[in-house]
Amino acid sequence: MDNVNQAEYWQQRYESDSIQWDMGQVSPPLKAYIDQLPDSAKNQAILVPGAGNAYEVGYLHEQGFTNVILVDFAPAPIEAFAERYPDFPAEHLICADFFDLSAEDYQFDWILEQTFFCAINPSRRDEYVQQMATLLKPQGKLIGLLFDREFGDDDIPFGGSKEEYLQRFKTHFDIDVMETSYNSHPARQGTELFLKLLAK
Repeated sequence: MDNVNQAEYWQQRYESDSIQWDMGQVSPPLKAYIDQLPDSAKNQAILVPGAGNAYEVGYLHEQGFTNVILVDFAPAPIEAFAERYPDFPAEHLICADFFDLSAEDYQFDWILEQTFFCAINPSRRDEYVQQMATLLKPQGKLIGLLFDREFGDDDIPFGGSKEEYLQRFKTHFDIDVMETSYNSHPARQGTELFLKLLAK
């Protein structure tokens, strides 16, 4: 399980195209959220950590959002994204460990969670919550999806439950929305929670 903390592990998985939960498209609930945002939001500072193939980053870019930061600590998906979007600002492609990002360097209006939480070692989940809150401006938003199911083994993705998430996140966030997503991809219907959390 500790290998998921290593960039080399993820680099090998991307090189061998073994990211089984990759949908190959923008997640429908996140697309719907992005689509309802006003034009005034398009210059907000947005982070997509553990972005992987980063379909949501590409979609935000296509919709005119200008201040989106993609972070992944495996170079392969970043290089692939840069090839797909050659006009995306190179300085917004960050090859780094999310847990090493400094609040002195980065403060975001909102952060988008999409299959990052489920890919980290579950022992780091409280650290994840704290780091998310640290990187958000006061009342900044954590928007995204979490699996509401268990997967039954010690390999990724790692599952969880609403009860667990409420306990973990309430220490640093006010829970605005955490409910079963009504518009998930067909393969994930009934197994995802949509969340909108506000940093305290």
